[in-house]
Formats: sequence, structure tokens, C-alpha cells
Amino acid sequence: MTVPFVLLMLGALTAALAPRLLVRAQWPDREPVLALWVWQCVVAAVLLCCVTALALCASAASSAVRWHVFAFAPRGVVAAYGLPAYGPWAGALAGLLACGGAWTAAMLTREVRGARAQRRRRRAELLARSPRLPGEPDLSYERLAVLESDRADAWWLAGARPRLVITTAALRRLKGRQLDAVLAHELGHARARHDWLLACAHGLAAGFPQVPVFDGFRQQVHRLVELAADDVASRRFGRMTTALALVGLNEDRGVFGPCSTPAMVPGRVDRLLAPGPRLTRARRLQLTAVALLLPVVPLLVAFGPGIGALS
Repeated sequence: MTVPFVLLMLGALTAALAPRLLVRAQWPDREPVLALWVWQCVVAAVLLCCVTALALCASAASSAVRWHVFAFAPRGVVAAYGLPAYGPWAGALAGLLACGGAWTAAMLTREVRGARAQRRRRRAELLARSPRLPGEPDLSYERLAVLESDRADAWWLAGARPRLVITTAALRRLKGRQLDAVLAHELGHARARHDWLLACAHGLAAGFPQVPVFDGFRQQVHRLVELAADDVASRRFGRMTTALALVGLNEDRGVFGPCSTPAMVPGRVDRLLAPGPRLTRARRLQLTAVALLLPVVPLLVAFGPGIGALS
């Protein structure tokens, strides 16, 4: 069971060490999109370690599974893995990993369904607060909805018919380019499909709350997607305009006072007003390549004996 053992150890080390390195690093605030990419590669590497170990253990425990896994493999590849020598522990480990995979799928499915139910509730609330008047055309397909409210707010309602919702208080408070910056921020969330990323992070963390990589991914993804959307708006309308729009939307929520609880908004404003230098192009390419290598390593470990047998 050398290969499955190496894969599981590699997955455990990645799940334990990578979150610590990423949380302590200073560059993610300057490159949130790159940081999101690195986090996704780390999570994918851990999941690939578990999936490939499951495939090999199940192949050792069941000849039927072995036939499906190695159906297209040339002769000699199966022998290179030494599957019959894995022993009775292979079946138990395969069952444990299969249960973990089923639990992961169940948690992700529950999170996706919960997100869809929440969107339906918010759409129903939106329809109740802004009903269609007699003789008025159906505006449910419009991408922008203005909601009467004394609270300045704006959000993107994802789904099959996405809509941008903004309140009348926000329209009164934000003028000109500030309003454009808010709209660009929300469109940045929509175009990058941050809702799917948040759903996956919540599902994995809910299923395995004690796994550091999943818990760290859930904690960091909220902040990073907001920073990434802030950058989208600031590139089009300027950092000062985006910061003023952010202050205008949140100044009535008690997040800037001396007695306020720690919040993300003041840090985002400070980042917009005093941005740190971006990483060099060479450094960004280096981090991208290293992140891409993370999910490749489990595949090389899993396919190593087979590649060696072919050579």
C-alpha cells in the first residue's frame, strides 16, 4: 500500500501546512485573484489525493473495480502497482474514503440547494416589496431592480435570471461615479461566479470542520472575493471613488466608529486608500506555476508506477 499511503500523507501535509503559509503571507491582500487561485489549487490537491487513494484501494479490494479503473491500461501496468499485496486493509480504507467522498458530495449538494432556496426566498421578498402594478409589463427579466428602502444597500441576486438590486437610499447617497463603482463591484462578483466559490467553501467546511484547509478556505474566501471585486471597481473608476462608495454604503452600520466590532469594511477602505505595491509579473507567474503544480503532484504519484512500467 505504498502509493495510497504516500497519497494520504501528501494530502494530510498539504491540508495542514498550506493554510498556515497562506494565512501568514502578506501578498494575498495585494493579489486577491491570485490568492483565490492558490486556495483552489490547494483544495483540489487535497481532494485529488483522497480520490486517487480511494481508486487504488478499491482496485486492490475488488476485481470489478480494478477492471474499470485499469480498463484501458496496457499489460504490465496493473502488476506494477502490486495490488494483491495490499492486504485486507485496502478494503477498509477504501470504505472509509468512499464514505468521506459521499459525505463531501452530500454537503456540497446541501449547500447548493440551500443557496438556491435562499435565492428563491430573496426573489419572493423582492417581488413582495416591489409588486407589479396592474397593466405594468413583467419586469422580472430586467437585470436591474430598484427597491424602496431607507437603508443604502446593493447586491447581486444570482441565478438563472440574475439581477442587480439597489435601494433608493443608495441612489440618493451615491452620486455619479460612486454609484458606477458599486455597480462594477457587484458585476465583478457575478462575472467571476463568486457565489459558486462561496458555496463550495461553505460545503467543504461544513462537512469537515476540523480539516484546516477547508476551514481556512471558508474563512479567507469571503475576504478575498470582496477584495477582488473592489479591484475590479477601482480599476475602472479609481480607488478614491470606490472607497467613498464603500463608506457611503456602510457608514450607518456602525463599522467605522471607535466602539465598533472588528469588521472587514474598514480594512477594505484602508487598502483602497493606501494600496500596497503589486507583485512583479515574474513573481505572479511563479506563484501561479507553483499553485498549478500542487494538484499535479498527486497525479504524478498515482500514475508513477504505471508510467515506470511503460518505460
